[in-house]
Amino acid sequence: MDFTIRAVRPEEYEEVGELTARAYLDDGHLTFGEDDDYLPVMRDVARRAVEAEVLVAVDPAGTLLGAVTFTVGGGEWADIAGPDEAEFRLLAVTRAARGRGVGEALVRACVDRARALDGCVRLVLSTQDRMTDAHRIYRRLGFVRVPGRDWSPVPGLSPLWAFSLDT
Repeated sequence: MDFTIRAVRPEEYEEVGELTARAYLDDGHLTFGEDDDYLPVMRDVARRAVEAEVLVAVDPAGTLLGAVTFTVGGGEWADIAGPDEAEFRLLAVTRAARGRGVGEALVRACVDRARALDGCVRLVLSTQDRMTDAHRIYRRLGFVRVPGRDWSPVPGLSPLWAFSLDT
């Protein structure tokens, strides 16, 4: 790998927020585009870093390539994780870094963190049905679909798909 996975630094919060927002906006994953209510939440990395763990992928020159948010069940950032589970959210990779294994490395880092947690039996996530590139990563790493845990944060829109990996 020509990049490192590490915790986000405060001076990177704004850039990571924009990286995440751009990845979702440019790929059409925010239903309401620039007017989507979720966009400010995505950009608020300072809050995420206090309430969860934000990991970044960085190349040797210090260029941010991607990011993900990891949390434990019951945490402020847990959408579907129960008390004995962990969850990751907001996986994003810049267009320029795609195809280099950045997304998979960020997911693997979350798997490692979940496995290191006492009492954590599973790592879960929610994803849009059209995020097929991400689904390939999840399946390659052993995650399975759990349709019974699908949910919709916005009534009337397509539900988010749940995936799970026993740790």
